[in-house]
Amino acid sequence: MSLNVSPDLLAVAERGEVSDAEFVDCVRTSLPYAWQVVSSVMADLGRDGADVADHEVPPPSETERGQLLRALASDAIRGGLERHFGARLAFQNCHRVAAFRFGAVGGERYQAFVSPRGQLLNQSPELRNC
Repeated sequence: MSLNVSPDLLAVAERGEVSDAEFVDCVRTSLPYAWQVVSSVMADLGRDGADVADHEVPPPSETERGQLLRALASDAIRGGLERHFGARLAFQNCHRVAAFRFGAVGGERYQAFVSPRGQLLNQSPELRNC
């Protein structure tokens, strides 16, 4: 299981819609490494005033890498994080996370990051097993 869902939150979900705040809190507590990486890249985006911020540090272990994969491969989790932080997330190579202001999505830097060319240029032999 990728999220540690409390019985109370599960009961809320069974009755109907879960709020973004409840869902994001579950993500924060269930996937602490992924939360740290996303929070960091979003803080860099806010601090620098740029349209993009990038995090390229490989996770310290496969456990942390798994958290990033769970968070960013899930449409629901990624969407919740994007709404919470107010920016678009993009992901490459099992650990490279970028944040883009919504106004920059579709722009040249965003398109370069999410393109097949961008993925290939960001590949290296040590990343082939991730």
